[in-house]
Amino acid sequence: MTDLMPPEKSPAPLSRRHFLALAGAVPAVLAAQSLAPSAFAAEPPAQPAAPKKYPIGLELYSVRTELMRNLPDTLRTVAKQGYEVVEFYAPYATWTLPFAKGVRTLIDDLGLRCYSTHNNFQSFTPGDGMNKAIELNQILGCRHLILSSAPGTAKGLDGWKSLGEKLTVAVEQLKPHGLSAGFHNHKTEWSLLDGDKRIMDVLAAHTPPEFILQFDVGTALEAGIDPVAWIKANPGRIKSLHLKDWAPGEKADEKAYRVLFGESPTPWKEIITAAESVGGVEFYLLEQEGSRYPEFETSQRSIELWKKFRRTF
Repeated sequence: MTDLMPPEKSPAPLSRRHFLALAGAVPAVLAAQSLAPSAFAAEPPAQPAAPKKYPIGLELYSVRTELMRNLPDTLRTVAKQGYEVVEFYAPYATWTLPFAKGVRTLIDDLGLRCYSTHNNFQSFTPGDGMNKAIELNQILGCRHLILSSAPGTAKGLDGWKSLGEKLTVAVEQLKPHGLSAGFHNHKTEWSLLDGDKRIMDVLAAHTPPEFILQFDVGTALEAGIDPVAWIKANPGRIKSLHLKDWAPGEKADEKAYRVLFGESPTPWKEIITAAESVGGVEFYLLEQEGSRYPEFETSQRSIELWKKFRRTF
């Protein structure tokens, strides 16, 4: 057999002493290797991702009398009740910039956030109205400017198409300022145009995908609309919901909008599941138009009912 090792590299015979020393070292080396991490060792199990958190807020129209009487105390009260978000409605547009800065300081101190505001159409029209809305919302830390109701020019199919075009322009004008635009539905926007086109469908079709469709659940229920179907038909556009409840019946019988959240046959589990799996919801806003309780008691009871409902998920 040919020797593959050059003669000058051939090892010298092992002495008995060297052999015993090497033999004693082998178990220690093997033991050390067994303790070292292996490239083939099983990866530790991945930790489950923390569930996404959806802040609960209050549309401040629910406590409008208290808000007009004393804004700072109203914000302190709703923060103490456990609300994380507040939504100011149209009268905020009359604030001065220094006043808005004071409100921002207060909500920061209270741990509140203002992610959206309700606005008149002037806030979506180029000029002083839009400029001031941009400044106020940037001060407040908002993300979304929501049109609280359509202007009087939105009549008929052409009028709503035209409104959609104007709001599309507003989307582009607000975007550089870190703001988005949206619309809040009422019962009337579920009416039919030309016999077969719902106003909300027309508006959705004539605005870009990033235009927010803030969903007022109660008014849709009153109009006989399937809320789950609406959410699924507009994926990613339902960034916030007004959790306003509604029950068939008369206000005199503490029905209609007099019920608190969850005091009706409304399929809230299905609605919330659709909002979080398809709708793109970022936060929720409880809203109450008026109940059998005073405003602050209503907002307290509402958030307690919401938290109880949330625990069932």
